[in-house]
Amino acid sequence: MEPIESRRERLVASLRLQGIEDPAVLRALKEVPRHRFLPQGLAEFAYQDTPLPIAEGQTISQPYVVAWMTQAAQLKPGQRVLEVGTGSGYAAAVASRIATDVYSVERHGALAQSAGTLLGELGYHNVHVLHGDGTGGWPEHAPYDVILVTAGGPSVPQALLDQLKPGGTLVMPVGPADAQMLVRVRRGTDGQLEREELGGVRFVPLIGEAGWRPSRKGLSDRGLAGLIRESAEPVGEIESAELGALVERMARARVVLLGEATHGTSEFYRMRARITQELIERHGFTVVAVEADWPDAARVDRFVRHLPPSSTPWKPFARFPTWMWRNEEVRTFSEWLRRRNAEVKDRERRTGFYGLDLYSLFTSADSVVRYLDSVDPAAARVARERYGSLTPWQRDPAAYGRAVVTGRFESCETEVVKVLVDLLVRRLDYAARDGERFLDAVQNARVVADAERYYRIMYRGNVDSWNLRDQHMFDTLSALLAFHGSDSRAVVWAHNSHLGDAAATEMGARGEHNVGQLCRRSFGSEAYLLGFGTDHGTVVAATNWDEAPELKTIRPAHAQSYEALCHQSGVPAFLLPLRQARREEVREELTAPRLERAIGVIYRPETELQSHYFEASLSRQFDEWIWFDRTTALHPLGTGPLEPGLPDTYPFGV
Repeated sequence: MEPIESRRERLVASLRLQGIEDPAVLRALKEVPRHRFLPQGLAEFAYQDTPLPIAEGQTISQPYVVAWMTQAAQLKPGQRVLEVGTGSGYAAAVASRIATDVYSVERHGALAQSAGTLLGELGYHNVHVLHGDGTGGWPEHAPYDVILVTAGGPSVPQALLDQLKPGGTLVMPVGPADAQMLVRVRRGTDGQLEREELGGVRFVPLIGEAGWRPSRKGLSDRGLAGLIRESAEPVGEIESAELGALVERMARARVVLLGEATHGTSEFYRMRARITQELIERHGFTVVAVEADWPDAARVDRFVRHLPPSSTPWKPFARFPTWMWRNEEVRTFSEWLRRRNAEVKDRERRTGFYGLDLYSLFTSADSVVRYLDSVDPAAARVARERYGSLTPWQRDPAAYGRAVVTGRFESCETEVVKVLVDLLVRRLDYAARDGERFLDAVQNARVVADAERYYRIMYRGNVDSWNLRDQHMFDTLSALLAFHGSDSRAVVWAHNSHLGDAAATEMGARGEHNVGQLCRRSFGSEAYLLGFGTDHGTVVAATNWDEAPELKTIRPAHAQSYEALCHQSGVPAFLLPLRQARREEVREELTAPRLERAIGVIYRPETELQSHYFEASLSRQFDEWIWFDRTTALHPLGTGPLEPGLPDTYPFGV
């Protein structure tokens, strides 16, 4: 395993790339051993940029958030700091490497004691820990130059403002759990307060006299199923369902993320299509981005936006799993979108269909070279030579990764990155000729660069490869929004595991992040995350990777799962708002971790508990939950010749 010091250095380097620039903060993060503040079983994840669970149902904050808050407070030597919410003691330790004294208040007695003991053992004798209600501060040592609050409250407690020194700074998350905003309050030398919003965040609730009330004891499963029944909005036939209230809840979103609990369920695809149609027609969404390869989705995009068909000879959506996008449900939606776009006279306002994934290594490389052939033949010759080193691995890119890892083949990283850099250097020239074609070329070059890296690091473990893939998908989504302008809005179709906030699941504990978490970090309350679930039915899936699809029966949900609760509600299909819940209790009750099912392109019912369930906090993971008690398999299309009557431009043909 990589030495702790190296992992810590790598974490700090990544935080620097994310905008943490204060040298004092970076030095403090290098010095403080985060692994010492974690339970022994989680120490190996200490230097991954993710929050992790600790005792008393609390979390140790994500390193980026600790760094961001500390930097925002502009800590300096000689200052006195009040921290509300000691937790593990990690954030206090970081602050203590800069400030002269840190006074930290923790409401959980066990945490206060363990943190105080550990801080003393580590030699952080300028940190003082008190067991008490942090919303009242620690008046005996006031006033403070800086106050850091590490839990989200309904407002900034007056007691804390009273203890802030003139010229001092307070940093705190404010708002309900689903829409917290990190705020910075400065007290001028004249005593006047200035408030500044820094960005959306998610913290545990600030409990206390001037915070939220403690949660009451949870309901029984039977009582919770009844609460779900009372809070749910029943749904009838998908095609005629009234979705006005749902769409209104998403009206202010910049990005709407529509998940799925399987890659082979008709109801999930059809409901995503219905919701997307409503968002396009009512709120002008112009980007549909899906968990598919960029060049394959580009074929559909050309079809739906009435662009000339591609002249390249390959077949889209031909790699495993072909049924995921080559199915009747996607065809029906793409035909609707083509008809809808025909009614939009302004071509710039037509809705496009884009792929976010990175598995198209060689197809994307070919697309880059073809583009350069048309705009800069000399650059095309250079790109063809640089990409040529990958050619021997065209049939099996994973074998390339194995060869590099084992030292049998030299990495092609430098060469493929140079192609991308050269494109970006010539951005002004190329984009001026045709901005959309340039976007396509750049994104394909990014796919090649990220896919090359993906196949190399996949042998280092699942965490690194998962994070690279989801970061790529998020970066592609961000690039699409930037290209289409500040008023552009996007709908994303992908699996729940990509779109539900990973920080609210065991994925986060493993050090994995995902598109949903990155969207919440970037867009705050303007990201709306919807998850889907089912109890039983049929699904299209394979038994092993690269095997033929089968029609499989989905087992009834595990008794300790969220799906079992939804089944017990007795409502066949429903929408369950969690961000704007009909009853606050339902959101509170669904915060408690339970099992949640995830079926991908592979489904093994015989080992379902081990293979397809993970732990999550549903109301923290999603803003809304869509339920179909019984579901049916989607309808795969063949890969043969076009059916009679379909246009030659149709993307699912040969």
